[in-house]
Amino acid sequence: MARPATLVLLAAAAILAKAAPGEDRAQADKDCPLMVKVLDAVKGAPAAAVDLKVFRKVEESWTQLATGVTDQTGQVHGLITEEEFPAGLYKVEFDTTAYWKAQGRVPFHHVADVKFEAHADGRHHYTLALLLSPYSYTTTAISSRQE
Repeated sequence: MARPATLVLLAAAAILAKAAPGEDRAQADKDCPLMVKVLDAVKGAPAAAVDLKVFRKVEESWTQLATGVTDQTGQVHGLITEEEFPAGLYKVEFDTTAYWKAQGRVPFHHVADVKFEAHADGRHHYTLALLLSPYSYTTTAISSRQE
């Protein structure tokens, strides 16, 4: 039997290995330093219509920078600009309650918060992937240095 961590990594790889983006999407991804992808583990498919918010920690409080909704591919493109994304601590908050209620399920957790430090060692492009189920979630991230 496969270990749960292996299954999670395989599911995350499936999110990140989706078909190559079209020309417009590729340009949006190049211009956007943070892309988000969400997969519904119950369906084994992209999770469309997941609302999310992006925050940056300023002193001791979180300041909201952007909002987005996943498309039919479970992705959000053009979420934030380089200027809005300096080095610092960030949080992406996914509204899991609304998503699971729309799917006819009762969720255990109400939000999935992912906190991370960006650009600690130079400019990067981040792809944040969320694998979502009604009673758990897990994340993985791909970070590539920007030139």
